[in-house]
Amino acid sequence: MKDGVCFVLSGLTFNLVTSCTRCSQKSGHGVAQTEEGASVGEKKEPSYIELHKTGKLKEKGQELWQIMESCRLCPRECGVNRLDNQMGFCRASSLLEISSFQPHFGEEDSLVGNGGSGTIFYTHCGLRCVFCINWRINQGGEGQPRSIKDMAQMMLDLQAMGCHNINVVTPTHYSPHIVLALDIAAEKGLKLPVVYNTCGWERLEILKKLEGVVDIYLPDFKYADGEMAAKYSSDALAYPEITKAALIEMNRQVGVARPADDGLMHRGLMIRHLVMPNRIGGTKQIVDWIAANLPRDTYFNIMSQYVPMHKASQYPKISRKITGSECREAVAWAKEAGLTNLDIQGCSLF
Repeated sequence: MKDGVCFVLSGLTFNLVTSCTRCSQKSGHGVAQTEEGASVGEKKEPSYIELHKTGKLKEKGQELWQIMESCRLCPRECGVNRLDNQMGFCRASSLLEISSFQPHFGEEDSLVGNGGSGTIFYTHCGLRCVFCINWRINQGGEGQPRSIKDMAQMMLDLQAMGCHNINVVTPTHYSPHIVLALDIAAEKGLKLPVVYNTCGWERLEILKKLEGVVDIYLPDFKYADGEMAAKYSSDALAYPEITKAALIEMNRQVGVARPADDGLMHRGLMIRHLVMPNRIGGTKQIVDWIAANLPRDTYFNIMSQYVPMHKASQYPKISRKITGSECREAVAWAKEAGLTNLDIQGCSLF
């Protein structure tokens, strides 16, 4: 640990890990304090279970479902009637399509543990980045039609496999389906925390409906500059402002993410930022904003694994991997901003 900052190297082949559970920064945002002052997350029953018992979980799912009649689930607000089999900007109708589900060991260590993160990868996406590493799924439509009952069984199967959470990947356009599947799975004994693994571009109205459903928010914060978002993510000019508002709401709902005594994350906000070539993402502006608007011990994952995939080769500024100096300056900016809960993937390997 250096300068009061706890570093974790995760998602690497060598799996070098230094636990953050000993960090002494006090946030006052829903974390327990040990006698020695270390912040430790709480391990408790996911809140969606109580929502299920009262019938409110199903109600939330039904409310979200009706929004698809003139779809406003994502910030595109394209307004198509997905219930009438029309496809939105994301290219999804009301038909649920899933690419795969399995225990995943490439996520953050506090999500993976020994049993893996129980990921469900959904087909289609409303952001449509030109450098998307999963473009065959998110933009190419790779996946199979599934029912909501099928998805509920997938959740139960992942639990039976020993996964530590249900990690819904690119979930925004299928949020009604996910909530309704959770209701079915909860009835049959699902008790794992839900990880909402999103691009960060989320409408406040929808996030508020998800309060009590999601245990761990895992959003990207891709861009500080709307012009960059528009250029590389299908005219998403308002991405920075929308994502900032979303992160504040996510933090309000679930608070600061800290591993529990078992080393696993059970609740909280975990922000990811992919460092991009030529400072395209605006890393310094992002860390400065987080330091000014969220608790300084907000979990922040600096990701160094950018690869020019999909159409990135057509854009000179993002047509290469990042350099060691670009990764190191991102880490330095985060430290200078006073962020104290950093997960740094791979910079030491440059």
